[in-house]
Amino acid sequence: MPSPPLTQIPSHVVALEDYEALARTHVNEAAWAYISGGSADERTLRENHAAFERLKLLPRVLGDFTGANTAVSLLGRTLPHPVIIAPTAFHRLMHPDGELATVLGAAAMEACTVVSTSATVLLEDLATAAKGPLWFQLYMQPDSDHTLDLIRRAELAGYEALVVTVDAPVNGLRNREQRANFQLPPGLEPVNLRGRPALPMCESVFDPAYIAHLPQWQHLVWLREHTKLPILLKGILAADDAARALDAGVEGLIVSNHGGRTLDGAPASIEALPRVAERVSGQVPVIVDGGIRRGTDVLKALALGADAVMVGRPILHGLAVAGPVGVAHVLKILRTELEIAMLLCGCPTRESITKEVLWG
Repeated sequence: MPSPPLTQIPSHVVALEDYEALARTHVNEAAWAYISGGSADERTLRENHAAFERLKLLPRVLGDFTGANTAVSLLGRTLPHPVIIAPTAFHRLMHPDGELATVLGAAAMEACTVVSTSATVLLEDLATAAKGPLWFQLYMQPDSDHTLDLIRRAELAGYEALVVTVDAPVNGLRNREQRANFQLPPGLEPVNLRGRPALPMCESVFDPAYIAHLPQWQHLVWLREHTKLPILLKGILAADDAARALDAGVEGLIVSNHGGRTLDGAPASIEALPRVAERVSGQVPVIVDGGIRRGTDVLKALALGADAVMVGRPILHGLAVAGPVGVAHVLKILRTELEIAMLLCGCPTRESITKEVLWG
């Protein structure tokens, strides 16, 4: 189990990298390998960060900032800033209260939270505790009745959208996690899936018994017919997949390589973003995740066509260090850094952020 969270944030914790360094001292090595690792040689994991570093910003001077703000409108709701908490599993690895602490921290910064199918707190309990908007991240289940049950529970609890993860029909070979022999501690489980059968154990992922349960495009059509909630697809990198998703009636796309945890060698999410945004051409919101560690990264993503960003691991770091306060502080740091970057680049609002913000 994680170490007790701090009651006061140390004065030297002023950036997300500070939270990452401190979080490592609050969780055991196996849990750290699980949340921090990527697939195989972790090239894509590293590239998610490196790709942002290669992008440069162009400062502009003497602008008019009357009415400046970081607000963004998504799916009929106006959010005060474009940073969304990404769906990540097993928050009780980081903090005894798990996702309950996360949504409390999110509320302090009025952030939208995407709750994972693999949360360690019931989705209904999180909806009761949350003071801000919630989306539910959905993995399509082997049994369509089980998928439908999760959808109905999310609808009844008041979740405002479904985030369907489509880029992980099979887990990536996360070697760091394997070497650490990560296993969930006793008493910790994905409670929303309690009693549900897992995919069959097969020696090959090409075994027909395994392949038969994998989601396909027709399952998305079925899903669209069975819920009135907006559907966002998470895990889009190819522009052709984005176009096909629009044809299927989705209301949003999330450009993501699953934090570098599935296919090693895939491009950084920020590299794939412009092609997807160009193909979508404003028809639905486009969100991006992967490698965001600074408010300047958020600005770069918005400049390349994102309407908002999702942040995953840094939220877990803040959670491990200081619970809800740590989560809120991580979000506060990103928003403050974004405001400063916008001011220095001459961008008073989201609408004023274009590719002209980027150098070269």
